[in-house]
Parts: sequence; structure tokens; C-alpha cells
Amino acid sequence: MQIAVLTFEGFNELDSFIAAGILNRMRAHGWTAHITSPTDSVTSMNGVTVKRQKPLEFAAEADAVIIGSGIRSREIATDNDLLSRINLDPSRQLIGAQCSGTLLLAKLGLIGDLPACTDLTTKRWVIEAGVEVIDAPFVAHGNVATAGGCMASQYLAAWIIARGASLRDAEEAMHYVAPVGEKTLYVEQAMRVVAPFISPAASIAA
Repeated sequence: MQIAVLTFEGFNELDSFIAAGILNRMRAHGWTAHITSPTDSVTSMNGVTVKRQKPLEFAAEADAVIIGSGIRSREIATDNDLLSRINLDPSRQLIGAQCSGTLLLAKLGLIGDLPACTDLTTKRWVIEAGVEVIDAPFVAHGNVATAGGCMASQYLAAWIIARGASLRDAEEAMHYVAPVGEKTLYVEQAMRVVAPFISPAASIAA
């Protein structure tokens, strides 16, 4: 499975790096999560500059896509030229968005009237975009998921692994990254959040 972690100028490091790190625990299964950006390099909200691994157009061919958040999401949401470069298809891709990434997902027309999650700061802008926001860390509707809060990136990653492979694989990935002495607690919490949105019929080929 090839995964695009959409990472824009002003990005939140926790969104992109935590999700990519957890997803890349599946490398032995042929998975790779790529930092995917519209320019050769992007600088985070805290001044960390990274070189992209894939161009933005890679999102169209990826098996799964995560749209991260950042301090420039509202600006990006009004940039029609940039948004036109993001071509996603929920009929064949797993698509997730986090925090202000949910606003971009709404602008791409991939939420509609489905309830979604976002962070508290972005909430009012997502509502203005016509989306019902719920007070939850994660929700999924078919192949589209949203999460709210920086640390909710773990739930998007766990959901993609559970959907693309199995719940057991998601548990193992979470167990690896969880703090020592709290691993059982972290795995149980992650599974409690994502498992209601997983069913045998929902699994897709890795």
C-alpha cells in the first residue's frame, strides 16, 4: 500500500510525522507512507523544513491519503489552483483528514453532509463550510475519515492499517510506538476509537 501524507507550507509536524511514522511500521508488508507536498520543500509551523518525497499529484495514484493540518490551511482552502491538483477518489482510496485538513477535505467536496471531526480552532471554519462537526476524536464514513486534535493522527494511522491489513496489524503498530509501561493502555484506547468503524466487509487489499 502506498500512502500520501499531504503536507503543506506551515504544516503541523505532529500530523504528518506521527501518521507517517506509524504507517511505515508496515514496510515489511510492502507499505510506504510518503511526505507529499506541492513544492520541493515545505516548512512547518515551527520552522522545520523538510524535502518532499512525492509531488502533490501522487495523491491521485496513492492507495490511501491523509490530509494534515497547518497554520495556512484557510489560505490553501481558497487556492483553487492548488486544490485542483488534488484528485481523490473515495471509491478506491482510503482518505483521512486531521484538524484543519478537514476544512480542505470539505472544500474538495468529500464530506458533504456527513458529520466530521476537527480541532477546536478550526471548528467554526469547518461549520462555515457547511459541515456538521461532532465532539469526537475520530469518525469514519466508508472510506473517508476525519480526526480532531494533534495526537489524533494515531487514530488515522491505525484506521488505515486496520482497513488495509487487519486490526491485529494496527494493534502491533500502535504497540510499537506506545510508551513503555503504557502499551496495553494505548493499544486498547486506539482500538476502542477505530474498531467501531472497521468490519470484515470493509477491509481492502493491502
